[in-house]
Amino acid sequence: MTQFQNTTPQQSDLAKACKAAGDPLRMSILKLLGQGAFGVLELCRVFDIKQSSMSHHLKILAQAGLASTQREGNSIFYRRPLIQGNTLFDQWLTATFAAIDHSNDTAQPQLQTAVAEVLQERAQACAEFFARHAEDFKEQQDLIASHDQYGSALNELLPSLAGGHKGNGYALEIGPGEGAFIPALASRFEHVTALDISPDMLALTREVVEQQALDNVRCVLGDAMELAAEHGRYQFAAANMVLHHVPAPKTIFQQVAGLLASNGSLLITDLCPHEQSWARESCGDLWLGFEPADLTAWAMEAGLTEGPSQFLGLRNGFQIQFRVFHKP
Repeated sequence: MTQFQNTTPQQSDLAKACKAAGDPLRMSILKLLGQGAFGVLELCRVFDIKQSSMSHHLKILAQAGLASTQREGNSIFYRRPLIQGNTLFDQWLTATFAAIDHSNDTAQPQLQTAVAEVLQERAQACAEFFARHAEDFKEQQDLIASHDQYGSALNELLPSLAGGHKGNGYALEIGPGEGAFIPALASRFEHVTALDISPDMLALTREVVEQQALDNVRCVLGDAMELAAEHGRYQFAAANMVLHHVPAPKTIFQQVAGLLASNGSLLITDLCPHEQSWARESCGDLWLGFEPADLTAWAMEAGLTEGPSQFLGLRNGFQIQFRVFHKP
């Protein structure tokens, strides 16, 4: 018995994590957290349990290193920890999450319905914000980062990312806003799709398209799932200052990866993490920026490889990251 009592700290951590992951409910929670970050009350709704019980399970997962917290203003979200190393625990964590993700869960259809309702509420809140502020969108943008502040950097990046597709090929912009980047795309690609979930914001893009007579641009209302039939069509896709408005940002990478052609590129322009929580109320932000390592991890999970990165600091304290990812 003595030899089994002399466990190393590493073995103790693994034993604690195995015990935490061994509960069926906690396993289902971990599977859900693989889709993104969720608040305690959202998880209570999805799994239909009391807040005290959910908090207890989340505490066990967090103490075992299976879950981590993410503060967004006054709200706390739970997520899977970011795995960046290659320690024995990291390897076990990677294998465990993979096994959980591929496991069959008999309650999954009901859970996914509840999850869809939660994400729909997030999307609805965002859509309502843009409906209220479509007319003063630029003014709202200027509070953080307007296209005027980072547009020149985008235009400098575009020729190298568009490669040899000048005058041909397909390009996609997700959440084009006022359409400021659309003319640049239209000048380099034969076909451009402007995709937005907000009819009010898409109307602003249409105005630009009509005013500049961009006959190679089509405007589509909806999310990336609307383009599911166009698998592998696009040589280039961009999401500029969009992720922080998306209910489940990680899903964008999976969806766009399916739309990209081989050797296609995805450009993500968004904020680095910040603590200016007023942006949630004043600008409709769901997320207060993103860790660069998170974007890299989400892209790799979607089968994309990391390309060049640039970072731009603004005078108001925000920092923008320009991230490029390629589809092999």
